[in-house]
Amino acid sequence: MNVPLVLVFILLIPLAAAGLALIHQGLGRSRSAAHAMLATLCAVSITAIVFVLVGSAWAGYSGGAAHNFHFAGRTWDWLGAEPFFAAKLLHNPYTASVLALQMTAVGLAALIPISAGTDRWRLGAICASSALLAGVFYPLFAHWVWGAGWLARLPAMFGLPGFVDPGGAAAVQVVGGLAALSVAWILGPRKGKYNDGVATAIPGHNIVLVLFGCLLALVGWIGLESAATMVFYNTAPVQLVPVAVDTMLSASAGFLAALLITQLRYRKPDASLSANGWIAGLVAGSASCGLLSPLETVLVGLVAGGLVTFLVEALELKLLIDDPGGAISVHLGAGLWGLLAFGLFGPTTGSGRAALVLTELVGIATLLGVMLPLIHLGNLLLNRLIPFRVDRDGDWQGMDIRELGAGAYPEFVIHADEFVPR
Repeated sequence: MNVPLVLVFILLIPLAAAGLALIHQGLGRSRSAAHAMLATLCAVSITAIVFVLVGSAWAGYSGGAAHNFHFAGRTWDWLGAEPFFAAKLLHNPYTASVLALQMTAVGLAALIPISAGTDRWRLGAICASSALLAGVFYPLFAHWVWGAGWLARLPAMFGLPGFVDPGGAAAVQVVGGLAALSVAWILGPRKGKYNDGVATAIPGHNIVLVLFGCLLALVGWIGLESAATMVFYNTAPVQLVPVAVDTMLSASAGFLAALLITQLRYRKPDASLSANGWIAGLVAGSASCGLLSPLETVLVGLVAGGLVTFLVEALELKLLIDDPGGAISVHLGAGLWGLLAFGLFGPTTGSGRAALVLTELVGIATLLGVMLPLIHLGNLLLNRLIPFRVDRDGDWQGMDIRELGAGAYPEFVIHADEFVPR
């Protein structure tokens, strides 16, 4: 493994965090913009410390110590058993690379629910939820996939191909999307969003920053996918070129699909949904990372971008889930599609297409059937200790004034709410 090159790619990952931060603050109200950006830094800071001190011990690494149990005649590797405080991980170039990569990856996962909780999620609750994600939930699933846990050992246990996650589509994107769904359920919609069961549009305040965030996210995604494939799957540097090509193709296809669909449906392209299509393409492409042909990658991105436009509408209008940044549709919906698409189009190694699809379905079922209940239960318990939702006055006043004491744009009139019935 080329450690200096891995380090370069890891240093690009914060650009993905910056991109997501600009997107979720731009799609929220202007009166909560500073709060959203500060919450981003809080989440990144807290997850880095908590993961290094606690989560890394449970995430473990391939070849490291692990907790096992025996059931149905098989040995299930379910949790890492390394010392806390990263006591030994920095002494070896490989384990140090694993630590550095996951320390930044878990920060991305923690940013996703902030998007769903925009305009109403209290800063203290964001910090507590991020710590829980970094210390418990992310390490658990990361061990199953990246730490040689039971999902990675499906060949030995059941004769199926091992569940692979070369770019973090499952461990980062879907886990973060599940946390976003949990947070949206607990918080409920913003005041004025639904009146007599009818959704009211609350436009984002700065689409320019949203679109700029898409470009930053592209660079960060290339860093994350390249570093992950090198660290966890020993990809040679020369094989990283297809990773970058496919990342660009999937993002472009997702963006164009959303652009075209909104043009056809609304007679004008929707900039915010098109931006979500771009990120959805990145998310779906993370499941394959250069392992599909360019044509297959474009197809995956097209479906992801189109899917998101309908998921956003279904969540908002049918399920009455208020997700200002579209995080649930983008990271959970497109992430699950990317995992399924890898089963449909990914390379097989003698076990056949049906076996690969079954492996991906096992991973998807684990995410929805195990991780979602765990994450939601954890957030429900945390909500009893640290209430997630800001009070009604804070909802109208804005998170900047309510929690920070100052707005992001003090020289401008930003409290016009003509479009929202009070």
